[in-house]
Amino acid sequence: MKEIQPKFHRILVKLSGEALMGDQKFGISPTVVTAIAWELALVHALGVQIAAVVGGGNIIRGVSAEEQGIDRVTGDHMGMLATIINALALCSALEKQEIPTRVQTAIPTPEVAEPFIRRRAVRHLEKGRIVLFAGGTGNPFFTTDSAAALRANEIQADILLKATKVNGIYSTDPVKDPTAVLLPRLGYGEVLRRGLKVMDAAAISLCMENRIPIRVFNIKEAGILRDVVLGKEIGSLVGPEEDV
Repeated sequence: MKEIQPKFHRILVKLSGEALMGDQKFGISPTVVTAIAWELALVHALGVQIAAVVGGGNIIRGVSAEEQGIDRVTGDHMGMLATIINALALCSALEKQEIPTRVQTAIPTPEVAEPFIRRRAVRHLEKGRIVLFAGGTGNPFFTTDSAAALRANEIQADILLKATKVNGIYSTDPVKDPTAVLLPRLGYGEVLRRGLKVMDAAAISLCMENRIPIRVFNIKEAGILRDVVLGKEIGSLVGPEEDV
């Protein structure tokens, strides 16, 4: 029997905070966090090195806080702290499955997590530990998408996997437009020119500069992360124009 071989050696998974809510309107769904931990565990069992960046939108987002009268910089710092809460929840779920995990943050919180140190993060990955990056970039005005692109470049990930609540990238918002068409392959430049809401422009540009492909898919489908890592054409792929 032929041994299953993953297509990628080292991946970075971007998880939105909203993905952790499940059907709730706010907060963390233990059931969903356990399910995501299971998805990561399936990939870990393949011998793939896994890092993840977790958002904080299920608790608070800087932009939303600003709309409520909170200073934008303060709101962004609140959002960064929310990502640490989410990363700790996911870390706990992974460790319950006996998977060694480390949380590293861009904002120093030594009592609960390690500081982000690139060489230490890479060493954890090489030892088979899942590394969860929290605290965004540590700076206001940058999204966790930008943090994901930054960390993917720093650890030299083979691909950035954006796990969302939709099946991929559409021509328009599929929630608002029933005629929206799924776009299976796009170049970085096309995404930027068309203003498609995949990731913010800074994140796309950073991946384009270092030719890190981005795969967008629906994390709600059981076993899908493993299928993506095995090379199945799922969702949408963003990459160099000549490759797509």
